[in-house]
Amino acid sequence: MSKLDQAFELFDAYNKRSPERIVWEGVEYPVEYFYAIKLHEWVRKLDPETDESLLLASRCQHIGRWEIARKSYPDGRVGYLKWRSDLSKYHAGIAVAILSEVGYDEDTITRVKQIVLKQRLKTDPAVQTMENALCLVFLQYQYDDLIAKTTEEKMIDILRKTWAKMSAPGQDMALSLNYSDKGRDLILKALKED
Repeated sequence: MSKLDQAFELFDAYNKRSPERIVWEGVEYPVEYFYAIKLHEWVRKLDPETDESLLLASRCQHIGRWEIARKSYPDGRVGYLKWRSDLSKYHAGIAVAILSEVGYDEDTITRVKQIVLKQRLKTDPAVQTMENALCLVFLQYQYDDLIAKTTEEKMIDILRKTWAKMSAPGQDMALSLNYSDKGRDLILKALKED
């Protein structure tokens, strides 16, 4: 088995411990495992020739996410940003440990860590591809659920922020997705107001 396959196997085994479940097309998955697989698929679609570091990062971007609860941080934007920052470091730490165990060299490990931490977003093509893929996973698999829980005004704000995070290839892919009627209307409103 290649190092890449070994790393994927260990990342997947870790994410399969996610306590939350999602049912997609009649099959139940551990949530973080499902999203890791879908993120990996989007990275491959966005950049079929991508290097091993980005493929590795795509499979461990949110590894162990359930282990640091959002509710353990204060409410509001400051608490949310602190939680996200701490989570990124946590994911990177798990990834580094697994990649070291598999026998990856220091350069590859450092590169995966940079991508997971989203260092040099907008200037590093691999990091931007990851950001595009993360936004596309949100739009394809989480967007409609969030619409049901959020006001239209808040949803439009979220969509505008999501759109701003993506580069042109990500935005083009986002426009090609199939949305519910409500989802499509909100995207059109968000882009019109932008």
